[in-house]
Amino acid sequence: MATAYPDQAPGTVVLVHGLWFPAAFLGLLAHRLEQGGYRVRSFSYATTRIPLTDSAARLQHLCGRDYPHGVHLLGHSLGGLLLLQMLQAGRWSRPGRVLLLGTPLAGSAVARRVSDWPGADWVLGQAAQPLTAGHQGWPEQRSVGMIAGSRSAGLGRLAGRLPRPNDGTVTVAETQHALLSAHLTLPVSHTGMLASAAVARQAISFLKRGRFSPATDWRSKA
Repeated sequence: MATAYPDQAPGTVVLVHGLWFPAAFLGLLAHRLEQGGYRVRSFSYATTRIPLTDSAARLQHLCGRDYPHGVHLLGHSLGGLLLLQMLQAGRWSRPGRVLLLGTPLAGSAVARRVSDWPGADWVLGQAAQPLTAGHQGWPEQRSVGMIAGSRSAGLGRLAGRLPRPNDGTVTVAETQHALLSAHLTLPVSHTGMLASAAVARQAISFLKRGRFSPATDWRSKA
């Protein structure tokens, strides 16, 4: 069972991007985390050309540096699967929380459909297996949160209809896991969540306290 750490002072957050998009795509989120007092480091990897296990080894090297106040991990979509892959390898045990954004822990229906398309090896490459299978292993003694989206808009809709609620690429059901410390759904799309001020505020809340802040109406804040 994952356990929550006490409230922590802002430290370092390592950001990990998702499929196809470069690390710069998380720039606005990084800026908002820095405004919240965090030092941000971004990890860049070839999402389709290099096996996730190889990228996880490189990520572990980055996270192993001497950061004051520990290291928090934040991954978007495939980036969240990469974080869990690194933690599952058991080579990194420093304290810090893990936050996933739109990560298909139960596997992605969109990825499974795309994997049957002509040219799927070029589109998904090395990301096909982790995206279709998801991740059911779980890091011990680690507080892991998830923010899912419910605004159905995105390229994932080109692969066909998705069960609602979904963020246009990943369904909310695909982001669920019994051992998550906290789960929150906001009215944002899969890529739109990276530009959402509400997502950034809730990310800061979880990284600091291990829980999301209560809210009555997120529509005006997303």
